[in-house]
Amino acid sequence: MSQQNQLPKEFAPLNKLAIKAMLWLNGFAHIIIGLALATSVIMFTWLFFKDVQQAAYAHNLVHGFLHALGTLMLLWSISALISAEIRYLQGSKLLVETFIEVVLVLFLRKLIVMPVQDATPTMQEVGMWIGGAFFLGLIYVLIRWSQKQPPSI
Repeated sequence: MSQQNQLPKEFAPLNKLAIKAMLWLNGFAHIIIGLALATSVIMFTWLFFKDVQQAAYAHNLVHGFLHALGTLMLLWSISALISAEIRYLQGSKLLVETFIEVVLVLFLRKLIVMPVQDATPTMQEVGMWIGGAFFLGLIYVLIRWSQKQPPSI
């Protein structure tokens, strides 16, 4: 017996109204998400140019370049989320590999900025981040590989 058949028929108009209201609310939520992501693109772009400017003024281009590259990695993550949001708004499903890609980029960002951190990371910390990145990369490859396999009958 389906969930719809368990509700009394008298609730059908209220049920239809509730579903319509939730669809509108969900659409509004996705508009807010889209605006927040667009705002973060502007903010991370501004931050990148500030990082480059600070590196030039400090005459420490290597340190500044790695820090600015870390900011660009954040921008890449936001771009992946925007692409996922666009696909969702066009009627596609949210894909798990998008979120794995975002987390993988954040792991790689951490590895890139680790040498320019204020505190020197321990070998255990470096190993944890490398292992996590490897594990996420492996999951990503397996998901992409499984999608290319013909469906079994």
